[in-house]
Amino acid sequence: MFNLFSAVFPEIFLINATLILLIHGVVFSTSKKYDYPPLVRNVGWLGLLGVLITMLLLAAGAPLLTIAHFSRNPFFRKDNFTYFRQIFPLLSTAGTIFMCFDYFEQERFDASESIASISLPTRSTLFMIPAHDSIAMYLAIEPQSLCSYVIAASKRNSEFSTEAGSKYLILGAFPPGILLFGCSMIYGSTGVTHFDQLANILTGYEITSFGARSSGISLGILFIAVGSLSKITAVPFHMWAPDIYEGSPTPVTAFFSIAPKISISANMLRVFIHSFYVTTLQQIFFLRSIAPMISGALAAMAQTKVKRPLAHSSIGHVGYIRTGSSRGTIEGIQSLLIGIFIHVSMTIDAFAIVLALRQTRVKYIADLGALARTDPISAIISSITMFPYAGIPPLAGLRSKFYLFSAASGCGAYLPALMGVVTSVIGRFYYIRSAKIMYLDTPGTWMIYKPMDRDKSLLLAITFSFITSSFPYPSPLFLVTHQMALSLYL
Repeated sequence: MFNLFSAVFPEIFLINATLILLIHGVVFSTSKKYDYPPLVRNVGWLGLLGVLITMLLLAAGAPLLTIAHFSRNPFFRKDNFTYFRQIFPLLSTAGTIFMCFDYFEQERFDASESIASISLPTRSTLFMIPAHDSIAMYLAIEPQSLCSYVIAASKRNSEFSTEAGSKYLILGAFPPGILLFGCSMIYGSTGVTHFDQLANILTGYEITSFGARSSGISLGILFIAVGSLSKITAVPFHMWAPDIYEGSPTPVTAFFSIAPKISISANMLRVFIHSFYVTTLQQIFFLRSIAPMISGALAAMAQTKVKRPLAHSSIGHVGYIRTGSSRGTIEGIQSLLIGIFIHVSMTIDAFAIVLALRQTRVKYIADLGALARTDPISAIISSITMFPYAGIPPLAGLRSKFYLFSAASGCGAYLPALMGVVTSVIGRFYYIRSAKIMYLDTPGTWMIYKPMDRDKSLLLAITFSFITSSFPYPSPLFLVTHQMALSLYL
């Protein structure tokens, strides 16, 4: 019991901190003596403090590498892979809350519970990553989905946010149901839900009278793959993403682009690599990596609004970061982790720029015309932010793609590696197009851009320092991801 409590103590703390924030907002928002805008900022800083304390609790418990036991089998598995992977959703949540301060003031968005609600799906992502049982997996992904519907529609005075929340509620209800149906089919065919037991059955180390190759297990694996791929916006289950990303508040869109994909992709590695990685799944993984790259590169070229290319770029990066893991090798897993590290920093950087530009109501890409003449600092920062996405040296985006495509070609996945190179070249069109508009085009209506606030400047300084330093000195990142990949196979 002590091991179980110590393993999930950071998650328990985050749950309690979120509930306290909600109670704090309700109590003081009904008080006539308390001004509402300061309440939003206070709740934001307290929420940020709660996330940082959760990260410290994870760091304090990491050397123990605790394995929590439920009966005789681990219900949650805490190892190096879990520990370092749980840092990413917390960093994305901290970045999202940090971006909310000035955004809420500009949009006159007086909803303190929205900031607290961002921590609720973070709690589910923390449970999702170490889940080592299909029951734990489903119980973690369902609250994450329910909380996401709420924060997508949190801007109640915007019809676009309400539309995004409604679409997310309708379309997002199917993937967890499909996932649950797949888990039930596997349980009905094998009688077990634990990943280690499934691995033993499907590799022939136990009695095979359950029929490991029966249609029930095959369909169950397929349904789990479809449910998981739908949640990370992998092609062909990505059609909901652009509309929902565009309609949701911009900080929430940044959160959707990072946290759910990190947790679900981590759990997919545990399920498919550890439990049932068969030849048929390799073909699915090849398609899963190739189709998002093609769709993201081609669809982003036709977009005219600021946020929609980022949505399609996020879809494309789902394919990029999955290229190296197509064969399930340690080098492929390591390249995937490196890609996620760098993708988190690039996404936070890009959405901080979008928020800074939206202070002047910039909605379309064409509105950025002559930005270099009216606000040269913002133009330089915006252009450099696009270069890591395009894989232009000397920034970390090039090193990320190099590791991914090298790992894919090293294990024989030549087609995903080739398509990754081709789509990267195509994708440079819409990244460089933004820089061309800012420096060479003349807008129909000239705008006076407001200077970037202190919060976003600090956030950009942190993320951009990581992006620039990871290219010339990648050794720390390489060592950390190598330990994570090894622990996944132990």
